Amino acid sequence: MSILTGILKESYLLFNRMSPYLLFGFFFAGILHIFIDAETVRRHLGRSSFFSVIKASLFGIPLPLCSCSVIPAAVSLRREGASRGSVLSFLISTPTTGVDSILATYSLLGGLFTVYRVIASFVTGVLSGIAANFLIKEEFPGTPGGMRACKLCHDEKAHSHGALRKIKGVFSYAFIDLLEDTGAPLVIGVLIGGIIAYFLPEGFIETYLGSGLTAMFVMLLVGIPMYVCATASIPIAAAFMLKGMNPGAAFVFLVAGPATNVVTMMFVAKSMGRKALAIYLGSIAFSSIALGLLLDRVYMYFYEAELVRYILPHREIVPGPVGTAASVILIALIIFNLVKARFHAPHKM
Repeated sequence: MSILTGILKESYLLFNRMSPYLLFGFFFAGILHIFIDAETVRRHLGRSSFFSVIKASLFGIPLPLCSCSVIPAAVSLRREGASRGSVLSFLISTPTTGVDSILATYSLLGGLFTVYRVIASFVTGVLSGIAANFLIKEEFPGTPGGMRACKLCHDEKAHSHGALRKIKGVFSYAFIDLLEDTGAPLVIGVLIGGIIAYFLPEGFIETYLGSGLTAMFVMLLVGIPMYVCATASIPIAAAFMLKGMNPGAAFVFLVAGPATNVVTMMFVAKSMGRKALAIYLGSIAFSSIALGLLLDRVYMYFYEAELVRYILPHREIVPGPVGTAASVILIALIIFNLVKARFHAPHKM
């Protein structure tokens, strides 16, 4: 009983610090979903060029889609004529960030780590896209046509509705559609973070995983086949860092975990070819390790320059009661969506 209490306490502390940022992040994601026109996005990503890759990566960064829910969007972009480079860039940048994930990273890992993660996501996506455009001869799969509405968009013409309908759409997408997909993985991620924080003794990481490249390669091997969304991966990485893992190794996990899983790898191989899959995995592996090593150097510089306060989590930004209230609201929304999904699921005969 004491073990369960300890795990729940650690999980509660993690969740309390994330919840206010997550609520705001989900709300902002709803705004993006309703007010950004998909046709405009497809028009800018359809060319096999350097700028289309950059645009794909920039567009993917704020979108709160995990490595599985990003697949339908990538399929649509590909069918509408987007280049392999643009699609790969989008596939990497999108699941590794997202407005909810960015704010959650800020709450648990601090401002420096947050900015670095966003920049690294952009760099990794662009590197993959450029490599694909350079190494693979483009053959577009078809001509532009009508895009079928995805699961997270109830109405293809949502962008043309009046102000009241748009406001309703923002809240519906943010706190129903999006939470229905991410709520359970988020709770699981927080519980895993709580388990790690409770069971791993201080010094365990340095003793058994080492530091530097050793820990990074371990995190890369763990992260690539694993399914974990960008937000759910944050409490896990934070728990590892609290137990002594170097920031670079935690960063590798935050890139490799959300960006890849078996389903996404199968999609890339089937829709764009094995060469595209090799570029996809190679870009993630190379960029995460290289940027992880650089992040360790950046942290070392801040420590040596006695600027530690700039790399610590921002614990004083949100008062404790606000965090508790946000946690209660978020948990209630997650439970509501889980119950709704269960009762609305089709019954098998």
